Order: sequence, then structure tokens, then C-alpha cells
Amino acid sequence: MSEETSLQQLVDGLRRDRRRGPYAGHREYVATAWAVDEAAGRLLETGNAAEAARRLRTAVDRVTRALMYLDDSSGSCGDALRALTARYAQALAAAPPKDPRALANWIATTVFDGPGWPDISLADFAPALGERGLRHLTDLVEERAGDPEQADEWGTAFGVRYLREQLAEISGDTDHYVEVLARSLTGPDQYVKIVRALRAAGREAEATDWARGGLEAHPASPFKPQLTNELVALLIAGGKGEEAVSVRRDVFARTPLASAFVALAATAREADSPQAVTWALDLLRARLPENPAHVTELIACLRAEGLAEEAWQTATAHLDALSTYVLQDLLAERRPVHPADTVVPYRRLIDLYLGESGNKYRYQYAVRHLKTLRDVHRALGTEPEFTDYLHGLRAEHRRKTGFLARLDKAGLG
Repeated sequence: MSEETSLQQLVDGLRRDRRRGPYAGHREYVATAWAVDEAAGRLLETGNAAEAARRLRTAVDRVTRALMYLDDSSGSCGDALRALTARYAQALAAAPPKDPRALANWIATTVFDGPGWPDISLADFAPALGERGLRHLTDLVEERAGDPEQADEWGTAFGVRYLREQLAEISGDTDHYVEVLARSLTGPDQYVKIVRALRAAGREAEATDWARGGLEAHPASPFKPQLTNELVALLIAGGKGEEAVSVRRDVFARTPLASAFVALAATAREADSPQAVTWALDLLRARLPENPAHVTELIACLRAEGLAEEAWQTATAHLDALSTYVLQDLLAERRPVHPADTVVPYRRLIDLYLGESGNKYRYQYAVRHLKTLRDVHRALGTEPEFTDYLHGLRAEHRRKTGFLARLDKAGLG
């Protein structure tokens, strides 16, 4: 069987009857979509790009329609569609269409009138569009933007912005690209695009100004980390290490989380400013008495700095404020070196699981840690102490028959 015939048969398998249930045959359908991508790739390697492009166009359209009726909560079919769309662009780049305006029409229709997928990367399709196709696509976008009946529709507004920005990006004109992006400074992500474009053009001073402006314009946005990272990188590259550390300190003071601490510590090392790390840890230590909930972040920060002993001592002093996940990690790290220290914390961990009414695996986890605690006592030569503890635990939870059954099955009778 030839590669062309094999690809055609696979593409035929992408027909989807909308009357089928949204879950029926989902896995098989996704597998077929990926098989189409692989077969098209092999066809491209043999030099049959035009045939591959023709089949891939059909495949993309069929998967696009199928996704309107398939339940794709996992996103696996969407991933396959993205791969097929990129492969289609690859095939067109190798065998450009005779009339690139038809391709431009398809892109515009997909973005403006489609269901919201597939994602179109104009950079991938630019070689096939060429100057003529890009000019026609630009006309189509502006025609939509100028249509008074559609201009105010959300889908049209999004499509116009989406394609305008991509057209400006592939034009290679940095000033034009920045000007288009600046029309919609709705969040830090737009500033990130501007900053990166200016950095790529070697215009670091302007990029720095835009990064600062974006952080000032969106002080409460949860999507600032990328923009902050861009500003810090610019400041470090420009020899302004202390200012970069100051930016990180401001972020940590507002949101004293482990993620912000790790970023601060990394910048402090680059700027040779170890006092910033000391300041951040002291800030968390000072806040701990008034709000024990900060203990998790403090422990994470201490561990990130290699201060394992202080992290352990902090944890044991605030066992009631620790989650099962944090406590498990600490115990796994501590047990091989100081097993005696883990007895009381293990009992706390077991109590936490037995108290989780909404966790259907709570008994399973509790028994697992009980077996580990038994091993700790054996290593310490204190098995009678474990036996007394286990008897008391069984008596305390005698109404939890499911738990007792698991204990018996695990040999903890």
C-alpha cells in the first residue's frame, strides 16, 4: 500500500457522526488523528508535499468539526488538532498553493467564523501565503474590522486583534508591531510581547520602560510574573543588579510565597546580594507568630536555601498548621537520618488522614504511614511502644470498620 493510499484511509477515519455520544470512540479517534500526522510526515519526507497538504486540509477540517461534538475534557484531541494544523502549514511551505488568496480566505474563515479552534500561527503559514496572500489576509481583517454589523461582536473583535497582531509581528517592523500591541494593553501579557520584541531588536532601554509601565498599570494582576522576569533580566543585563533585587523584594513583600522567594534568591545570587535572602527569611519568621499559616511558606523557603534543620524545627513547632503533603515530604527526608525525631510527627500525619472525611483514600494512606511508623519503632528497638500506640488507635477509631479492616489486612491487628 502506498503512503498516499494509507494517508487517505486514515483521513477517511476522521469522519465523525455527530449523532454518536460525546465519549464514544474518543480514544480511537485521537489515535487516528495522530496516525494521520505521522503518515503525512512520512509523505513529506518522500517529497509529496502537495498531496500531503491536500489530505491534511481535509483532516484539519474534519477534526475541527468533530470537536464540536466530542467531549475533549482531557485536551488530547485538541493537541492532535494543533499538531495537524502545524503539519498542514509545513506541507504548504514545501508546496505553496497556486492561489495563496484561497489559503488566506480559509484562515480568515477559521478565525472569524470557526468554533474557536484550531489555533492559527501565521508565522507557520507565512511562507505559503507569501506577500500576495498576506496582503489579501490583511484586507480581509480590515474588512471585518470596518463592518459596522460585526465590529462590536466579541468574536470579531478578538479575531481582528488576533490576526492584526500576528500580521504585524511577521512584518518584521518592530515599531509597527509595538504600535499594534499597544492598542490593547489589557494585561501584562501584552506588555510582555512588547518587551520581548524590543529586546529582540536590541532596544533594551525602551523595553525596560515598557516593562516598568506594565507593572505600574497592572499592580494587582495575577499574571505579572513573566513581565517581572523580563524587567529583572533587563536590569541584570544592564548592570543594575540592586534595582533588580529591589523589584524582587517588592514582589515578595506583597506576596510572601515560596515561588517569589525562589525568584528573589536567584536574582540575589546574580546581583551578589545575599542580604536580600536574609531579609526575606526574617520577614517570614517575624510574621509566623501572628499567622501560623505562613509556616508552610517559611519551611519551603528554608528548604530551598538548604536550611533543613531549621525547616524541621519550625515544622515540629507548628505541626497543627502543616498539611499532609508538607509533613510527608519532611518525614521522608528526616527519617533516614534521625528516625527518633519522626515518631510524634508520624502520629500527627496519621491523625490528619483519619480526620479527612472527604478523602476516600484516607484509610489507605493512614495504614501506609502506620507501617512506616512500625518500621521506625523496630529500627529504634521500641516495638512495645508502637504496640501500645496501635491498641489505643484501634480503640479510638473502633467505629471506623473500614479502617480496622485495612489494619487487619496489613497485619496491624
